[in-house]
Amino acid sequence: MLTKKLHEDWIAVIIAFLTIALVVTGLKPMLPKYNWANGSSLWQQVSDGANLLHIGALFLWVLGSLLLARFLAGDHNIKGLFTGLLAIVLISLLAQVITSNKIIKGFGIEVVLFSLLLGLFVSNVIGLPDWIKPALQTELYIKIGLVLLGTNIIFGDILEAGLLGIIQSVVVVFTVWYFSFWLCKMIGLDDEFRMMISSAVSICGVSAAIATSGAIEGDNKKLSHVISLVMIVAIPMMLIMPHIALWAGMSPAVAGAWLGGTIDTSGAVVAAGTKLGDEALKYATIVKFSQNVLLGIAAFIISLYWSYNKKKANYEKPTLRTIWERFPKFVLGFIAASLLFSFVLPSPVVTATKGSLKELQTYWFALAFTCIGLETRFTDIFKVENGKPALAFIIAQLFNIFFTLIVSYLVFR
Repeated sequence: MLTKKLHEDWIAVIIAFLTIALVVTGLKPMLPKYNWANGSSLWQQVSDGANLLHIGALFLWVLGSLLLARFLAGDHNIKGLFTGLLAIVLISLLAQVITSNKIIKGFGIEVVLFSLLLGLFVSNVIGLPDWIKPALQTELYIKIGLVLLGTNIIFGDILEAGLLGIIQSVVVVFTVWYFSFWLCKMIGLDDEFRMMISSAVSICGVSAAIATSGAIEGDNKKLSHVISLVMIVAIPMMLIMPHIALWAGMSPAVAGAWLGGTIDTSGAVVAAGTKLGDEALKYATIVKFSQNVLLGIAAFIISLYWSYNKKKANYEKPTLRTIWERFPKFVLGFIAASLLFSFVLPSPVVTATKGSLKELQTYWFALAFTCIGLETRFTDIFKVENGKPALAFIIAQLFNIFFTLIVSYLVFR
């Protein structure tokens, strides 16, 4: 019996490394394979026995992972988990079928995009059924996928570009945070909204908003609103920015750094970077993780500021332990996975397993974006405080886009 609940970040790391261990020992679940141009060929591939076996194996794989996550979190309530996960898996599977069409595949559209669009359709047109909600674990799915992403990023690449990524991140985070904080004050938002919006725009989206809310003991309703803004604004950025990068002829390093420094959700960064190729994805991931590393430090500074400016509320004085508590532990998992595949495992093992791990990484991201779509409702976003938080977030993000582009050119060209 567990006596202490584990943080979601640690749970994601544990599940990801169990996945790595199973794949390395020879258990390699695969995504079903589709490549169709007409209805007859589609039906033949959908009903193929091998594809059905792959679908079933992946479902059991994710279900087992979620059951383990609940156990490690000290939550033994699994009611509705099976049916909710089945719906999410089927929606993600439908997204894969759509993107495997030869015409759509020619446009280079990734499965995560259609996972998101289908989720948005269900949420905003049909309505989200309550029985799906127990399986909506967006952040967990993203974090597992990001740790697995480390298996495909060689540590030498991180050392090569890591210092530049940290330089860009420090400059961007502090400049964009201060501008956002000032902007929110000009628009008339309260201190809690100012803190959460500024951190979400400048650092790393959802994780930063959650960490900041925890540091200031913020209102959960305000936090939920900021998270919704992060998710919704990330959608057009994820779709449009890669095309702007291609149109402008940016190098993979500059384009990746631009995407990683501006798009606020790690999953959306991966999806956008993937459209520009492996090199751009590498730099996008490095810059995004450089920002994630700053999260613990930022949370500590915010805690310190809040404590000494809100003394009458008797907030707990922060300590150095705050940095560790707010630090995103899945970043450590990403680095450990990269180290493992860069220096520890023999080259034949790395070559034999990277393909399967990349497929599993893609699968977790597809599930995550299905959940993002299912959790997002456009009609609720612009009603809070007459739309002031949304206005502040959008303006701050536009400033972030242009400022980060300039810094990316200066640092990575």
